[in-house]
Amino acid sequence: MNSSSTQFHKIWIEQCAASEDIRQQFGLKNALDYLIGEKLFTFVMASEHDSGFAAELPVFVAAIRRLFAPEEIRQYLDHLERTKYLAPPELDLDGDDEPEAEPWPENPILGATELLRFSRIRQLLQ
Repeated sequence: MNSSSTQFHKIWIEQCAASEDIRQQFGLKNALDYLIGEKLFTFVMASEHDSGFAAELPVFVAAIRRLFAPEEIRQYLDHLERTKYLAPPELDLDGDDEPEAEPWPENPILGATELLRFSRIRQLLQ
């Protein structure tokens, strides 16, 4: 194993260990937000451009699946889907029918890319 691969390997191992500490101190949702919602999404994005990350991705996903029960992962992904990826724009209850914030970046291609990345992560974890 070369040093580059070892470095990628260390990144996800440390992140998995940190998520266990987060779960103990701050609860399941915070641990899932950290490891899946933040670190895995970043790792998947990097794997789209770097073969070293791509090679480590299946092992990272397997480690996540060992840390969290399938039902915990499913519920978390369902929550992300409802609240972030497929959530309708919220209406202003003060009488203005305009959405307060756009659900996607101004660039629809970036929004579509994020949605596709979420779909890929769901497939990897289930």
